Order: sequence, then structure tokens, then C-alpha cells
Amino acid sequence: MTVQPADGLSPAAAFPDPSHDQWQTLVEGVLRKSGKEVSGSAAEEALSTTLEDGLTTRPLYTAQDESPDTGFPGFAPFTRGSRAEGNAAGGWDVRQRHTLTDPARLNEAVLGDLENGTTSLWLTVGGPVGVPVDGLARALEGVYLDLAPIALDAPADLDAAATELLRLYGERGVAKDEARGTLGADPLGHEARTGVEADLAATVRWARVCEAEYPRLRAVAVDALPYHEAGGSAGEELGLSLAAGVAYLRALTGAGMSVEAACGQLDFRYAATADQFLTIAKLRAARRLWARVAEVSGAPAAGAQRQHAVSSPVMMTRRDPWVNMLRTTLATLGAGVGGADSVTVLPFDHALGLPDAFARRIARNTSTILMEESHLARVIDPAGGSWYVERLTDELASAAWAFFQETERAGGLPAALRSGMVAERLAATWAARSAKLARRKEPITGVSEFPQPGERPVEREPAPDAYAGAPGGLPRVRRDEAFEALRARSDAHLAATGSRPKVFVAALGPAAAHTARVSFAVNLFGAGGIEAVHDPVSVEADTAADALTAAGATVAVLCSSDALYAERAEQVAAALKSAGAERVFLAGRPGEYAGVDAYIFAGCDAVAVLTSVLDRMGVA
Repeated sequence: MTVQPADGLSPAAAFPDPSHDQWQTLVEGVLRKSGKEVSGSAAEEALSTTLEDGLTTRPLYTAQDESPDTGFPGFAPFTRGSRAEGNAAGGWDVRQRHTLTDPARLNEAVLGDLENGTTSLWLTVGGPVGVPVDGLARALEGVYLDLAPIALDAPADLDAAATELLRLYGERGVAKDEARGTLGADPLGHEARTGVEADLAATVRWARVCEAEYPRLRAVAVDALPYHEAGGSAGEELGLSLAAGVAYLRALTGAGMSVEAACGQLDFRYAATADQFLTIAKLRAARRLWARVAEVSGAPAAGAQRQHAVSSPVMMTRRDPWVNMLRTTLATLGAGVGGADSVTVLPFDHALGLPDAFARRIARNTSTILMEESHLARVIDPAGGSWYVERLTDELASAAWAFFQETERAGGLPAALRSGMVAERLAATWAARSAKLARRKEPITGVSEFPQPGERPVEREPAPDAYAGAPGGLPRVRRDEAFEALRARSDAHLAATGSRPKVFVAALGPAAAHTARVSFAVNLFGAGGIEAVHDPVSVEADTAADALTAAGATVAVLCSSDALYAERAEQVAAALKSAGAERVFLAGRPGEYAGVDAYIFAGCDAVAVLTSVLDRMGVA
């Protein structure tokens, strides 16, 4: 809020207020310099970015971009926060995830986290990949259970794990009204992961126990991560979480619970990505939408959604994993500004296996820095009032509600999962996104952009996978998977032959003419683990053959300016072919050059190009 000086002086008083039309005129001039002849609203559209769910991010938002009244924090529709005080009192709950199976090792990790900033624990319990149920007491030895909330993830052993946790509360003298956390019952999420048809009987039973005896302990986790990890968009993730929440409401109220009590048993879990604005909008939209569900269910006061945000596993890369620290920082910022109650920052080496102590420390300290040093939690809904964020929240909410209604028309989430409707919809979304990733329209730093082919891989102890070998269910995807497959082929070639696959960079003319396209080519081929040999600095038709032979490559790429291509490309390409080049690329837009087999350019299908090169080289 701007406060005017007491004497009424305004520093901008001498400057006229610009109009939207004036701004558009300036944009037209900038676009004209780049070769785009557009005017009026088309100029603005040229600078817009298309997102998933049919959303578009415009370059400018103004007070004319209206959005629904968001109310106040702690009041319906809860867009601005589920609690009036937000996270300003003590920050958000820092919830660390643990998947160790050995009780003693788990106990050591848990105590280390709690002593250094973690405020709640998310534990995998039971089954073949969690700490054994009878080892839970040892794993939580020394933990003050009245101070540290516990979130269970025990899809295979819910009854045993929940029974053991409640026994520990009683044994250690924790009053029933002091037990906090969630039992994590989510049979629909488990069905989405595995294809095993959900049985909600145990979920209902534990919800009734919590309602009757443990007022601060919730029974149900509405986990949207299975849909996010299957490639779903933000709108689809929200829509399916609403459908899951409604399915649980039907089951709980059908068993005799009131709508208010049933809503009080639900914890919602969402993915937070490195797109901080989309994450902010997603969490705000989720609260608004759930408030609408509670309202039409007859319990508007119960619509305050409890949210647990988890940094996205989909965005985590296996190559250059250190960059994941930056991704999770942005995700945590988005989750905090978006008003999440609990935040889990996955360690930067999450995609590689079990995290080490350093990775866990960085993960928990990410939240600490944002809260304690950046003071991010001291303002309630800091993004509120931003014309961009408010409009994005509204548009995302509309897209999510439409998909929720589509899911309900299909018979609700259980029916939509079993009919294949959910899988088909998410697969189509992921296919479209995969095409953008392949063309590097959605760049992945350290993988598809600025790769380090010679980096030494980071190795970790393999992590247990609860869903490996599951008979069905939704797939789990990662943004880096196509490029990771190419890099794996290169690694295998290195192990077998002692060298990387190579491509020769035939640069024409002086450095000023070819440097930009040389950098582009080196970057592109490096994304596939292919070493680009740029030696000598430039070649001519009479030196290209010897340079190709010295490089030990059978594939070459010409790099220079369009003017030099017109003069020399065909002669150099012929020389390269005579020396044994099986394929000659040219860095630039497709043209008509004899001897050039293919072209690489910004927006080309990098995955297809790199796959064809490795295939031609015989790299298995």
C-alpha cells in the first residue's frame, strides 16, 4: 500500500499516466524489430505464454483484470488461507519424509532432523518397503510424540500401523487431544498407484476412531501426487483431488458421520513445482474449490482445507542433481506463499535413491531459510491482490472445476479410475508436455540445456519402491526421462569402448560468424551424451576431411552464418562426405544445401535428432 506524504506531494505528479494503448504501441515497435508485424491485441498475444489446462499467461495485467472476491484469511472461500493467522505465528510445518526400513537407522535420521528444524515426520510404515510395524517404537525412540506430529504412509498395513501408533501414544503418556498428524488412509490413491481396487471400510473405521477420541488427529490423506506423477496438469491434479475428497465424504457421511466431522478428517496433499506462480495459484484455488464443495454439502464452515505441499518428484533430475536444490527452493517458496500448512522438501538426490545426511539437511534448511532469513511466512497471503496471481487462481479454479465435473459425470473417481478415463486423460496431457520437452520448449537445466556430459554420476543407495512391479495403476513419469534414456546409452558406450559417441563440429569462417551456432550445437548434442569435437576452430573445404578423420567421428554438423552457408556449406559438406561422414547436419533453419542431410535449430525435436544419431552410430 502506497502512503502519500502529508503535504500531498506525489513524486509521479509531473508524469502523465500512460494508457494501455500506448504500451501496446511500444510493444509493436519492439516486435517489429524482431520481424513480427503485429498490432493491437495481437501484439500482446505474441508475448503471451500458453500453459496447460487451456490457460494463457499474458505479459501485462492491470486493474481491469477482474477476479472473484477472495474474502479474508480464515473465512470462506478460504482462497487467502484456511486460518486467520496464516503461517505468521510460527511458519509452516516442516515435514520431512523418511523411507528407511531399518528402525535404528531411521531413528538416527529422525532425531537428527527434529534437532535441526524439522517439525513433523512423514514415515513409510509396513509392507516390503517401509519400516516394519513392530519396529516403529524403536524408530520413534526419543521422539516427543506430543510435540512432533506423525504422518503415516502405510497403504499395505494401515490397520497394523495405525494401531501401533495409537498404542505408542498411550504408552508414552500422550493425551488423546495432544496426538497430531494423520494416519494417512488413502485407498483411492493406492488404487491409482497400483490398480488394486480400493476398499474404504478401514478408512471409515479409523475416521470414526479419530473423530471420537483423537480430535487433532486426522485419518485420511487425499493425495494428489499419483495424478501429478502420472503427468497430470495442475488443473487435473486439483480436479481429481476434489473427486477423491468427495468420494471420501460420501463414504464417511454414509457411515453416519456429519459433513463437518467428515471434512475434519481430510488432509490434502499437492505437488509444488519450480513454477512458483502456478504453485501459488494451485494452492489458493484448491482451498476455494474445496470451500465450494463444503458449501454445497451443507457445511460451509467446514470448508477450510488442510494442505500438505510436497516438492514435485516429476521435476527432479538424475543428471546434475545439484540443480534440484534450486528447483525445490522455488517450489517451497511457492508452497509457502500459497499458504500450505505443511511443506515437504524432497532431498536433491531423491531421484537417485536414499538421500544422505547432507541432502536431508539442505532439504530441511530450505524451509528454514525462507522462513527465518527471508521472513516469507510473516505476511499472510503475500501474493493476494496481485492481478496476475488472482487471475491465474481464478482461471485455474475454473479449469479444475470443469475436470472435477467431468470426473463426477463419469461416476466419480473410483469409476473414472477403473474405466481408464483418468489414465487416458493424463496420458494425453503428458504426451503433449513430452513433445514440448523433446523440443526444449520447456527446458531442463543441466539435462536438455547446459548439460555436463563429462560429469561424474552421483551414486546413492537404492531406495525401496513401494509400487515397483504393481499389477496396474497409473504410470510415474519424470521430465528428464527421454534425455536420461539417451544419456544412459552414451554411458553404456563409454563403459564398453572407453569414449563417448562423437560428432564433429565443422565451423565455417571467423568466430564472430559461427560462435552462437557452435554453442547451440554443442549444447544440443551434449544433451544426448554426445561429445562435440570442435577442433580446429574453423575449417575450409580442403581441411574439413582431415579434421573429421582426426576427430574420429562419422557425424558432422556445420555451424556458421547464413551468408557463409550460401558460400561454403555445400563444398564443405561434400568434403566431409568424401572423408566418411555418414550424416551431415547444419545448424540453422532448413534450406536447400546439397550434401546436408538434416538440420538442427531452436524448436527442433532434439530427442528425435539425438536418437537418430545414436542409432546411426550403432550405440545400443
